[in-house]
Amino acid sequence: MEEDFSKYLDKPIFRTVSEVCNQNGVSAFVIGGYVRDLILNRPSKDIDIVVLGSGLDLAEKVAERLEIEKVQYFKNFGTAMFVHEGDDIEFVGARKESYNRDSRKPIVENGSLEDDQNRRDFTINALALSLNKSSFGLLVDPFDGLEDLETKIIRTPLQPDKTYSDDPLRMLRAIRFSSQLGFRIEAESLAAIERNADRLEIISAERIIDEVNKIVLSPKPSVGFKKLFDTKLLHQFFPEMVA
Repeated sequence: MEEDFSKYLDKPIFRTVSEVCNQNGVSAFVIGGYVRDLILNRPSKDIDIVVLGSGLDLAEKVAERLEIEKVQYFKNFGTAMFVHEGDDIEFVGARKESYNRDSRKPIVENGSLEDDQNRRDFTINALALSLNKSSFGLLVDPFDGLEDLETKIIRTPLQPDKTYSDDPLRMLRAIRFSSQLGFRIEAESLAAIERNADRLEIISAERIIDEVNKIVLSPKPSVGFKKLFDTKLLHQFFPEMVA
């Protein structure tokens, strides 16, 4: 489906980022959940901008242009954020990630847009819209995430065993998105969740509770809980309910 996605980028922040990028010879893209929700026509206030270069520098220059005084810098993570017209804008440099088996905290290095999309949890969260002047609004969709949005499928960009083993919280996120959006989890992905269910042991109770609460608040929580039961994820953190 060919479509001009620039119409979605009607907020002043996007044009400002585009102008600053153009003047400084930098490339940036709005990526992830915000793009997904734009296309699904769901409200979203979290705008993630990935920069081919320093997210901190671009955030500083854009904030200066918009006369925003309060910018939060997280130098250890290479991210910066500020609030503009009620939206939370976060800037981060494109990243490549690798994992140790006993932790979901990645080893991070600078990467390309392709690296950054590879590290995303699902194809529908790997969609990027260009903020560059020459290609403003162009959709970058290497994993056919747009088609998965249209056919309502949750699928991982890379081999699902790798995606889930690297960060097992993604298994709960798959079920949460399925429950929230009414999407089907692709069969291979669902099987991989059951295969990797015991990897949930490296996830903190707080992160698990957070995802389960989001499932509880979804339109049909029972659908989510049935998937948690069928994949044996529920057995990992709530054996009393299983019994």
